Amino acid sequence: MAADTIAEAKLLAEKITIVTGAARGIGAAIARRFAAAGSLVIAVDLEEPSELVFSIEAEGGQAVPVALDVTDHGMVERTIQQLAAEYAPCDILVNNAGIIARETIENLSHEKWLSVMDVNLNGAFNMCKAVVPYMQERKSGSILNITSIAGKMGDITASPAYGTSKGAVNTLTRSLARQLAEYSITVNAVAPHAVETDMSAEWSQEKRRAVIESIPLKRLARPEEIADAALFLVSPGARFITGEVLNVNGGALMD
Repeated sequence: MAADTIAEAKLLAEKITIVTGAARGIGAAIARRFAAAGSLVIAVDLEEPSELVFSIEAEGGQAVPVALDVTDHGMVERTIQQLAAEYAPCDILVNNAGIIARETIENLSHEKWLSVMDVNLNGAFNMCKAVVPYMQERKSGSILNITSIAGKMGDITASPAYGTSKGAVNTLTRSLARQLAEYSITVNAVAPHAVETDMSAEWSQEKRRAVIESIPLKRLARPEEIADAALFLVSPGARFITGEVLNVNGGALMD
């Protein structure tokens, strides 16, 4: 189904979605796609992603900018409570906030290791812990975690901290999928590789060529393609899918 057809279907009409790390890249693409599909999007980032919200509204969508540090569990709890009181409890949570480290283990500091784990893993846990009680009460909801090919096969272009954090989120995804199934809550993940974002923009031209050559489809993904996969996994057509870590990687990993 083409992206414009997906949007026209309004698959997420009357749904409220929280997207973390929404200011740019994959998070911004997901926020736009979900808003186009009819959802009210709560766009979360360290600083209010106001430009994103303006663009969504200009396209006829609904969005609210929220400043939130996902590593601060107290702040997360308070913010989720406030949003539930002002709007309604969220129907969909997309954990996209993440950071990367490039250092090898010899040069990776303990502080950087902990920082990557705190944002990528603890941030996802904090958000899940805050929204799950609302979903359990209503016996419905969808959680989607954005992980990485590195979480399945180990780091290729980053430090061991990044892949380890994403692998842990893959396991968190499956664990929560088992625990929350009795409440009709689905928990899935999308595991991209080599997307046209700020992270891949840091690569040298030599590295970029090497990565593209290693991908059977011979190109990088567009953020909108990750957003399309994310939309499917939270849509009514995917209600019998849970615990899935979906590869969106151009064939770089087929497992």
